[in-house]
Amino acid sequence: MDRARIFKSILWAITGLGSAALATRFLIGLGAIANMNDAVPWGLWKGFNIFPGIALAGGGFVMTAIIYIMAREEYHKYAKISVLLAFLGYLTAATALVTELGLPWLVWHPIIFWQHHSPLFEVSWCVMLYLTVLFLEFIPVPLEETSRFAKIRIFLTKYKIVLVFLGIMISTLHQSSLGSMWLITPEKLHPLWYTSLLPILFFLSAVAIGPIMLILAILVITRIYRRRTDSQTLSKLGLLSVFGVLVYGLVRLIDIGVKGKFAMIFDGSWQSTFFLVEISLMVVIPLVLMGVRRLRNSSGSLWVASLSAVIGLGFDRANIAGIMLSVDGPMYTPTLFEVLVSLAIISAAILAFLFGIERFKIWDTKWEDPREKPESHPDFDRSAEVWLGTPRLAGRSVYSLIFVVSLAVGFAIIPGKRIYSDGVQEVVSQKAYGGDTLCIDGNRDNYGVTFDHKAHVVRNSNDSSCVLCHHMNQPNDKQSGCYSCHRDMYQTTDAFRHDWHADPANANIGCMECHAIDQERLATTAKACDQCHKDLIPPGATITIEKYMAPSYTDAMHFLCIDCHRQKAEELTDKPDLALCTTCHRWKHPNHLQDEVAEKYNHPYFNHVVLPQKGSKEKGH
Repeated sequence: MDRARIFKSILWAITGLGSAALATRFLIGLGAIANMNDAVPWGLWKGFNIFPGIALAGGGFVMTAIIYIMAREEYHKYAKISVLLAFLGYLTAATALVTELGLPWLVWHPIIFWQHHSPLFEVSWCVMLYLTVLFLEFIPVPLEETSRFAKIRIFLTKYKIVLVFLGIMISTLHQSSLGSMWLITPEKLHPLWYTSLLPILFFLSAVAIGPIMLILAILVITRIYRRRTDSQTLSKLGLLSVFGVLVYGLVRLIDIGVKGKFAMIFDGSWQSTFFLVEISLMVVIPLVLMGVRRLRNSSGSLWVASLSAVIGLGFDRANIAGIMLSVDGPMYTPTLFEVLVSLAIISAAILAFLFGIERFKIWDTKWEDPREKPESHPDFDRSAEVWLGTPRLAGRSVYSLIFVVSLAVGFAIIPGKRIYSDGVQEVVSQKAYGGDTLCIDGNRDNYGVTFDHKAHVVRNSNDSSCVLCHHMNQPNDKQSGCYSCHRDMYQTTDAFRHDWHADPANANIGCMECHAIDQERLATTAKACDQCHKDLIPPGATITIEKYMAPSYTDAMHFLCIDCHRQKAEELTDKPDLALCTTCHRWKHPNHLQDEVAEKYNHPYFNHVVLPQKGSKEKGH
C-alpha cells in the first residue's frame, strides 16, 4: 500500500469519527459533545481551528503579492497551491465557527445587522469577502477540465490582478482585526501576550508564517506523491520568510522590553515556560535553520523549520485565545468529541486539498497515477488477492468503507447521558430571606443583593407604597412575593397555569366556568381573572397586567428597581448614579488580575460581570 493511500485512510478514519460528533452537535446541541460554559464560552475550536487556521492561510495573500505585485516569477508554479491552501484554510475556520456558534442558523446576521464598532463584525465581513475572492481566484483551475465555461474562465483569468489586490486589502484588514478583538481583555490575558500592538503582531505573524505553511504543504505532498523536491526554490522562499519572522520577533520582544515586562520571561512560572517554548518554535528555530544557507538548502532543515514555525504559530494563537486567559469560575477542559470534531474538520480540508492535487492541474503538469494507464497490470490486494479496480475505483471502495465504519464507531462511543437533555435547565427562584432587611438571592449562588425593605417603605410614604412593587396578589394572599409568580430565574413563566386550574387534583374548574358555550375557547374570549379573584390586583397598583406570562425573576428585579432608580435619580440632584449596577450590587475588583494590569484597572466587578463605574454617563444595566 502506497503512502498516499495510507495517509488518506487515516484522514478518512478521523473524518468519520469526527463526523459522528459533528452530527450529534447539530442534531442535539453543543452540550451533547462540548464542555464550554458561561465562564469559558470560547473552546477548543476557536483556539485550535479558527485563529490558527486564518493565520496559516495567510500564505495565500502573501504569495500572490510576491508573485503578481513583486513579479517574482520563480514562485509562480506555487500560486495555485497557495490559493487552494488559503481557500481551504479559511473554509476550515468558517466551518469551525459555525460549529461553535450556539445558534448556527443565525450566522448570516452580520450581513444584514451591522455593528460597525465591533472588530468581529469587520472580521466576519472580510472572511466572507475573502472566501469569495479566493473562490474566484481558484475556480479557473477546475474549469480548465471542461470547455463549457470557457468564457467565465477567460474572464476571471483576465482580471486576476484585480482579485489579487482585493485579496491583499481584505486580508490585511481582518488579520489585524483578529488581534483587535483581544484588546478588550487586559484584565484576563497574561501580560506577556497582552499588548496594544496585538493587531500589528497578528498581521506580522500571518505574513511571516503564511509562506512557511506553503513550504510545509509542498514538502508533504512531494513526500506523499514521491515527487522531486525543488529545494532551491523552497530555500529562496524560506529566506524571504526569515525576514518576516525576524521582524515579528523583534517587534514582539522590543514591545515587551519597553513596557517593562522582560523579567517576566525568566521568572520561572509555567507561563514564562510556555512563552519561551512558543518563541523558540515560532522564531528561534526557523531563524537558525532558514537563515543559514547550508542548513536552508537541506530538505530536512526545511521540514523541521516549517513544522516548528507552524506549530509555534498555532501555539501562539491557542495561548491568546484560551490558555493564557485567566478564568474566574468553572475551568474548561475539552472533551474527546471536541477534539475529534476539530481533527475531523482539518482532515476533511486536507482530503479536499489532496483531491485538488490529484484531479486538477495544480502543478506545472497534471499529476497522474501510472497505475491508471490502460497498459498497467492489475494490482491485487495483498491480504485477499482481490483486484478492486484502478487506484481511483479502489479508493472509493476502501475510503467509503473506512468512513462508514468510523462513523458508526463514533456514534457508538458517545455516552447516552451526554445526548439526553431536558432542554434549558429550569432554575426555580427562591424566596428572599430576612426581615426588615432582605437578601435577594433567587438562585442561591451566594451573589445576593441586600435590600433594605423597611427603609424603602419609609422613603415611599410608608404603607401606601406597597403597590409600587407588589402589583398582583396570589389567591388568599396579600403583597405576594415576587418569586410566587416570577418562578424561573431566567425564563418567562405562566403565572396563570391553565392546566392547574383544570386539573381535578387541584382547582378542578370546568371549562364553562371561564369560557362561554357559544365562543371558541381562547385566552382572549375567557372570563377575566379578577371576576373571580376580586383582590387579584390591589388598588393603586402602578404596573398594568396585560398577560399572565411573568418575566424571569432576574428581569423582573432589574426592570422594576432600575426604572424606579432612574426616576429618583432625576428627582435627587445629589445621586445622579442611582440607576447604576453598583448601587445595589456590592462589587469588588477581580481577584485574577496580574499586578501590572491591576494597577491600571479599577472597574467594579460582580459575579463575573464588569459593571459601569460611578460617574459614567451610562444608565441602567
